[in-house]
Amino acid sequence: MKVTIVGSGDAFGSGGRAHTCFKIVSGGLGVIVDFGAGSIGSWKKLGLRFDSIDAVVISHLHGDHFGGLPFLLYDCQFVEQRTKPLKIIGPPGLKEKLDAVLETSFPGSKSMVWRFPWTVEELLARRKTEVAGFSLETFEVVHMTRALATGVRLSDGKSVFAYSGDTAWTPALIDLSEAADLFIVECFSGAEPTPNHMNWPTLKANLPELSAKVVLVTHMSESAMAFCGEMEQAGLVIAYDGQTIDC
Repeated sequence: MKVTIVGSGDAFGSGGRAHTCFKIVSGGLGVIVDFGAGSIGSWKKLGLRFDSIDAVVISHLHGDHFGGLPFLLYDCQFVEQRTKPLKIIGPPGLKEKLDAVLETSFPGSKSMVWRFPWTVEELLARRKTEVAGFSLETFEVVHMTRALATGVRLSDGKSVFAYSGDTAWTPALIDLSEAADLFIVECFSGAEPTPNHMNWPTLKANLPELSAKVVLVTHMSESAMAFCGEMEQAGLVIAYDGQTIDC
């Protein structure tokens, strides 16, 4: 399993980082986890192509995590001229929100004749499914949205990728990251707490609960970046755009 950190930023692009996006490839099949409104620029800069992707998994319905899907779909339609199917999986409400943001971004999308079939599957938390050769399980986390917010766990049968999504600390992260080869966890805030997000003191206090082999910190604001040295001393790895990890 190879993981590419396409976007490691928060909603505000702190530190010049792109919106959240991870590419996971194994056995010739590829999955994107999250595709924020500002992810496509980093995707292109890294020379990546959507024809290597079989599915997209969305953690929650905030623009910096799913708002780039219209650009992804239109690139597949007009630039790459994709023909193979694409599955998009996310929490309940994804189809309605995606239809709305598509029509807002590109009026007339409702009547588009797509050259490739794409479908949306809405998945409740703690439900397992198969996607593009991976087993997928989502976990409910603590984040303020009008829909379910989830963490994501993917396995190719050999390696396990886990991602917290946006969340405050919750015991669900212990199960989500259990024995994972890579656990990507958000840490939006530095010393001060922020509602519905992680801050560094809270993450640090709960590190003994996490059994993942590698813990990668993402979605940091400027205040969190000030603690990167402490995070590395604690054994964590700092995410950056373009980073690749073999699991």
